[in-house]
Amino acid sequence: MRYMYLFVLAVAMTCVLNSGVTATGQTTAELKRQPASEKQRDLKSLKNGTVIPLWKNGAPGFEDRKDEPEQAKDWWVKNVHNPSLTVFLPPKEIANGAAAVVIPGGGHRQLVFDAEGTEAAKHLNKLGVAAFVLKHRLAREENSPYKIEVHAKQDGQRAMRWVRAHADKLGLNSSKIGIYGFSAGGEVVSMVAYSDYAGDPDATDTIDRSSCQPDFQILVYPGPLGIPESLPANSPPAFLLVANDDGAARVVIDLTNKFRAAKVPVEMHLFTQGGHGFNMGNRTKLKTVSSWPDRLADWMTDNVLTETDTTK
Repeated sequence: MRYMYLFVLAVAMTCVLNSGVTATGQTTAELKRQPASEKQRDLKSLKNGTVIPLWKNGAPGFEDRKDEPEQAKDWWVKNVHNPSLTVFLPPKEIANGAAAVVIPGGGHRQLVFDAEGTEAAKHLNKLGVAAFVLKHRLAREENSPYKIEVHAKQDGQRAMRWVRAHADKLGLNSSKIGIYGFSAGGEVVSMVAYSDYAGDPDATDTIDRSSCQPDFQILVYPGPLGIPESLPANSPPAFLLVANDDGAARVVIDLTNKFRAAKVPVEMHLFTQGGHGFNMGNRTKLKTVSSWPDRLADWMTDNVLTETDTTK
């Protein structure tokens, strides 16, 4: 009887496993869709597309809104009340330890999540760079309770702190963690890049003990918010890119001059045409614009991924 019982139990367990239902009654698909904070997590085995909330219990002061669903359609995401990072890791055989928080544009009303988030992250992955796409709270969305200079900035800082705090577990080089933004996302980049970096050594939340200082920054047709009158000498080196027929060109040109005045390394690309919002160049017939990610790859290779100065 004992052997018969064990046989029946083994068959039952096999049926459960083959059905895709866990012992808790959840399907494996449901488990996969859960935020990573709800699973037992080995960060080195994170799957691409995993969503990690920035705060376990929701954004400070807005914890009661963390379970409100986001709205998404076609190319945009909005109604973000539980800010998060979506993980995109490069293949292990080409991973080089560098990483970037990617912030899509959208005018602080929505997030151009696919074209300026997912696509940008996958391009970084091809370079061996890990990417974490930020969904931040949107201050210009209708009836929004948020402020750009407070809540979007807070989300950007927290995103950088999260990546830096988990660098060792993720196999990242803590001296090669940058930030990368498009349009309004570029404004969040600036708010982080020129903010107070230091973590709080006495914070009960260990993530808040980490610095949010980027080691490099990438700005693609950024808006003007967050840029100071003059840049501090410890500003992160930058890659800047814009089209001359975009209103953001004056922002990039002015910012380039500020980098030069501060003697901070900068590379700037000003295209003759292209307008605003050309994303990763996948939807244009302009050769210069369609190939612009190659310019970023060159800059990353020379200034972020290479250990030594090859000109010497």
